[in-house]
Amino acid sequence: MTLEVDVLAAFPAEVQIPAQLVADAMAASSASSPRVLVVLDDDPTGTQSVANLPVLTRWDVADFTWAFAHIAETQADPAVYVLTNTRSLDPAEAAARNEEIVRNALAAAEATEPGNAGSTLRVGFVSRGDSTLRGHYPLEPDVIAATVEAVTGESTDGVVIVPAFPDAGRVTIGGVHYMRGTGEDAGKLTPVSETEFAKDASFGFANSEMAKYVEEKSQGRFAADSVIVLDLNTIRAAGADGDPAVSAKAIADALDGARDSTPIVADIVTENDLRALSLGLEEAERRGKKLLYRVGPPFVRARIGQEIRTELSTEEAFEGNTPSAAGGLIVVGSHVGVTTRQLNVLTAQHSAARIIEIDVEQLLAAETETEAADGYIGTVVADVVDALHSGDVIVHTSRLLIKTDDAAASLKIARTVSAAVVAVVNRTLKTFPPRFVIAKGGITSSDVAAHGLEIRHAIVRGPMLPGIVSLWEPVDGPAKGIPYIVFAGNVGDDQSLAAVTGKLSTTF
Repeated sequence: MTLEVDVLAAFPAEVQIPAQLVADAMAASSASSPRVLVVLDDDPTGTQSVANLPVLTRWDVADFTWAFAHIAETQADPAVYVLTNTRSLDPAEAAARNEEIVRNALAAAEATEPGNAGSTLRVGFVSRGDSTLRGHYPLEPDVIAATVEAVTGESTDGVVIVPAFPDAGRVTIGGVHYMRGTGEDAGKLTPVSETEFAKDASFGFANSEMAKYVEEKSQGRFAADSVIVLDLNTIRAAGADGDPAVSAKAIADALDGARDSTPIVADIVTENDLRALSLGLEEAERRGKKLLYRVGPPFVRARIGQEIRTELSTEEAFEGNTPSAAGGLIVVGSHVGVTTRQLNVLTAQHSAARIIEIDVEQLLAAETETEAADGYIGTVVADVVDALHSGDVIVHTSRLLIKTDDAAASLKIARTVSAAVVAVVNRTLKTFPPRFVIAKGGITSSDVAAHGLEIRHAIVRGPMLPGIVSLWEPVDGPAKGIPYIVFAGNVGDDQSLAAVTGKLSTTF
């Protein structure tokens, strides 16, 4: 581990930048030709840093038409999230889904009247990946760039890679991506390649230095020395008391040479760094650079100039809806260490909750016989529904992670387990709707949203904890009116799951 204060000593202090300055810059560039960012979110946890934006779990042209109309009618910030769930797909499936989404978004934009005479709605694309560097990179930005060029003839000059997520302790300094310590390790930095996330069965990696990570993941297509690195000297070029325009110019100047999807990585430690970067990217695009973004959760918030939303209160979580008298449903699928610790704290503190385990070994054994698997799931549902009549229910998969050395086989196991979780949630919803639903884990929360709760369109209302854990308000389907909490597997401290549950529960 390294002390953060020592690593930062070599760089200037951050530049204070109001979010409104970024919003004004983006508005100015959109005055004659409105622009909306379409965020292809590889799991739904990317929404935890934003508020009051539309989110789609389907991506037909009509779905984008609804989202673009919602933004225009409500004067919402210009971004829409699309839940791709590609982190649970194999590369071929992920590529096909990215291409379909981009084509449909462009088709919807072409047919949209943005309100300015003679103008057309422009679409920018964001590929939202994981702040711990897992996911289909460089596949997803490659497919987006190729599809945009095929449809519009416009080539991509650079792919801006910003995995940092300061709210959750992920920062990039000197071109190296780190995880901040907590508790006794507060103030210490661990290179992310030395964490459990780098050992992921499907998306493992060896390098924390971002330029080398790019070379590793692109299998040498992009050499490390070809990557443009925007370190804190550039991001903070204006100095603590300087003009943010100085940093914006320095960043745009550094991107002048970007061509043919040149990878661009950026140091980020604070929200001000993200805003400084956003101003620089706005200036680069004003000069004509065509950029795609591969980013962690908070980038979009900064890029559109959105203020950091304070955490939602209990009243705000249920605002506009009448809460059910039933108990709440907490579904835990993630197996990373922090999730297991959070689950242990919740079960220890929430003595009124009923705890029901989905036995993964039994489920996988029953999968070979459809009737046996269906019968097992039916038993779980009956137990959940019975328990919801008197209080909250915690449904979790058994904590023994079953995986293989084969990435595709590991994904297949994950899908089987997730399908069972989805079936339990969906049957429960249609039998006895819960007061709220919390889904813990990326693949889990994606499948619960799209299939368990049958959400097609929703609004991200804001975070349940500072900077993390988002609340969706479903606007259609059987879950309409039920707060849905998307809780990433790898964020928060040991108390976080209990804290969120406590805000929503009547029995905790």
